[in-house]
Amino acid sequence: MKLFSLLCFLLSTITFSTMSLADSVPTESSKQTQAQVEQVNINTASAEQLTKVLNGIGKSKAQKIIEYREKFGPFVSIEQLKEVSGIGQATLDKNSGKITL
Repeated sequence: MKLFSLLCFLLSTITFSTMSLADSVPTESSKQTQAQVEQVNINTASAEQLTKVLNGIGKSKAQKIIEYREKFGPFVSIEQLKEVSGIGQATLDKNSGKITL
């Protein structure tokens, strides 16, 4: 009977110690959700900032964004970016959550 009690105690100790260890170690997916998405304000960003943060935006398109806002004033919506030559819905979709006003 003592042997059975000892085995149960050891088994429960091992079980609970590994559970608490697993709960305290962050998983790869939790690390990804904790990472913040870098954002850029399209009304104030430089061409360098635009190319660094936005996917599919190179120097040429970044310059077109700046020229557009200088000519027509600040963007009033993110959708307005589609009026810039070379920027379409696919580009907006790739950068969802990265663009601010």
